[in-house]
Amino acid sequence: MSAKKIGEARQSQLVTTYGVGSLFPSVDQSFMVMGTDYWPRTSPQLDEPRLARALGVHHFRTPSVGRDAGDMPVMRFPLTHYCPNCHRLGAIQKLQDQQTMFCKRCPGTRLVPSRFVACCDAGHIEDFPYWQWVHARDEDGRDAKSHELSLRIRGRSSSLSDIVIGCSCGVKPKSLNGSFGKAALMGIRSCSGHRPWLETDSPECDRPLRTLQRGSSNVWFGSMRSTISIPPWSTAASSFVEKHWVVLEHIADAALADVLGPMVENHRGVTAQAVQAVMAQRRGLAGRSVPTDAELRADEYTALCTGTGQGSALDTFICEPERIGSGIADLVEQVSAVGRLREVRALEGFSRVTPHVPDDLRPLAPLSEGTPGWLPAIEVHGEGIFVRLREELVAEWEEDRPEPSRRAGSINAAQERRDADFDRPPASPVSPRTLALHTFSHMLLDELSLHAGYPAASLRERTYTAPGQAGILIYTASSDSAGSLGGLSALAQEELFQEIFLAAIERGRWCSSDPVCAESRGSGADNLNLAACHACVLLPETSCENRNVFLDRVCVVGSQEFPGAALFPG
Repeated sequence: MSAKKIGEARQSQLVTTYGVGSLFPSVDQSFMVMGTDYWPRTSPQLDEPRLARALGVHHFRTPSVGRDAGDMPVMRFPLTHYCPNCHRLGAIQKLQDQQTMFCKRCPGTRLVPSRFVACCDAGHIEDFPYWQWVHARDEDGRDAKSHELSLRIRGRSSSLSDIVIGCSCGVKPKSLNGSFGKAALMGIRSCSGHRPWLETDSPECDRPLRTLQRGSSNVWFGSMRSTISIPPWSTAASSFVEKHWVVLEHIADAALADVLGPMVENHRGVTAQAVQAVMAQRRGLAGRSVPTDAELRADEYTALCTGTGQGSALDTFICEPERIGSGIADLVEQVSAVGRLREVRALEGFSRVTPHVPDDLRPLAPLSEGTPGWLPAIEVHGEGIFVRLREELVAEWEEDRPEPSRRAGSINAAQERRDADFDRPPASPVSPRTLALHTFSHMLLDELSLHAGYPAASLRERTYTAPGQAGILIYTASSDSAGSLGGLSALAQEELFQEIFLAAIERGRWCSSDPVCAESRGSGADNLNLAACHACVLLPETSCENRNVFLDRVCVVGSQEFPGAALFPG
């Protein structure tokens, strides 16, 4: 592992972008972030009981930050490097001069890490098998002293056919053309179960290896789980309990009242009765079953619909209903200004080659050797707007019209083809309600970003589309400078929001790519979109909770060909 500082990253990036097992680029070098077994002991603890119970852990920890907090550990990967001057290719320890990054034969020439790695969809990763590739056989000959590999770039083009691997044994040089095919490494190299981020490798793996560029996005797909803190976990009493949990968890129920009284005297906004209520909730969590994502969402939806009033200065969730403009009263049931919210995002594991999807039976790559009882996570604070459409409007559109079901059926057929291609169990079908609310969420987010002054990439969506739910939460939950400035929740006021709501619908009726966009029969990743493109409803990847799929503008505003598909007809 590296013993010196090799680069910097924001705290949030060490969970979402450069999490455990990912490759971290640093100038002209490449490193892998190590597992949580190697994290500094100074990593702060983070509590969110509902999410922790869903993930089967006791708590979460955030990456250490600050000069004295301890650095996040990394190791050099890939180990295969080459010299652009003498063209030698091999393990870095054979090429480098006295543990430096310079070639021992070419003073002043820096070694370059291999552009290519080999991964399997079980999360394993290893150096690209150059020796096996050029010799066309699965045999570990990389350490043979009589073999010295070379890598030459012809320079005629940037294609793989111009990258040629040679060997000093006299075997015919071979280009990397075709090395990225699905079966290119079959018979050349089988997966070794290599897990560089952990101490040990996987004992066996029968998944085929795939060639990937080390900087490509499919080398690491983090599997994130998140929830919004809701009462009673978002109250000042809950913050008090978290701060003093080491003491409170050992106090007997009979003695709780006597102990809490003196403890809360100096804490503004906290009472002994409130702390007792939170403690009771914590004890109740221990006996309940593990909640699903749907149950976590249902709890959030109930809290958003109920609201909180003004709340106290120490509460992390404040949701106040606003009056609804007369121009949208027949469409909207509720508009609330979410003046304060806290979101916890946890990394439960990762995958390679293909992203992990709901209902996927393939296990995630682990973050540690054992079960430490915690996972990496970050908490972010922000603000937002919650909109709930009229249930009778959505239910009538979904159940009484044939066009929405047909369009959702097209998306589901594409999803079934994708699952069959990747040998996955069938994913849950997408309902017309999900299609329309998710698409309108994108349209509303775009419009809100124009008025609030936030860039679209700093806003996030959260849709509630289970049967009986028709809610959209647009919020800022960003740990950078575009955090909580108050400009978004202020737009929930009656006249302002009515104008924005209607403008979002009208803007969605036209796309600069029409009629091609509106008449699309399949677009986006795996054809999981219909009428959706970058000119209308696609958002930055950080803003969409569904990777910019399950979108169809026609389900929201209709089209000349399908006017009956519109949730909001013109």
